[in-house]
Amino acid sequence: MTAGEAGMPRCGWAQRDPLMRAYHDDEWGIPQRDPRMLWEMLMLEGFQAGLAWITVLRKRETFRRAFAEFDPAKVAGFGAQDVDRLMADPGIIRARAKIEATIAGAKIFCAMAARGESFADLCWSFTDGQVRVGDGHTLASTPLSETVARELKRRGFKFVGPTIVYAWMQAVGIVDDHAIACFRRTP
Repeated sequence: MTAGEAGMPRCGWAQRDPLMRAYHDDEWGIPQRDPRMLWEMLMLEGFQAGLAWITVLRKRETFRRAFAEFDPAKVAGFGAQDVDRLMADPGIIRARAKIEATIAGAKIFCAMAARGESFADLCWSFTDGQVRVGDGHTLASTPLSETVARELKRRGFKFVGPTIVYAWMQAVGIVDDHAIACFRRTP
């Protein structure tokens, strides 16, 4: 589906900014099954912590270039020089802890793959592979996001608290939390 018309009913957060509207209409809440993309979005949600999503969205293409298109195998190989390079890049959010968490997250992703575990299977296992339809107005966390956050933390991921995880679950379509009147809402 392409971006909806400006006057279509959609989630309130996507009404004003054209970039947010396009993200909402073309990506947010659409079930994502690609493990690399699920990981990329989890890492970007971690960078968003404490900031507005539009900040990350405006920098997403630069993030992709800086982090080797979020190829986990490449990012897992980043070292101290790469951290310094990233800290000097004004096109991304320059938070050392978040940069280091992304590199560590790539190593976890790769270790899972080496053991024959699919990151996508893990992500969707909490809902038995099915989209959960939310209430259309939850913006914080849920018991489900608390469970997922606990498991991600147990595996070593950082910046994966229940609120970040819930935002990520909404973004990648594990939860459909479009507003009740939104044209993207699951009927």
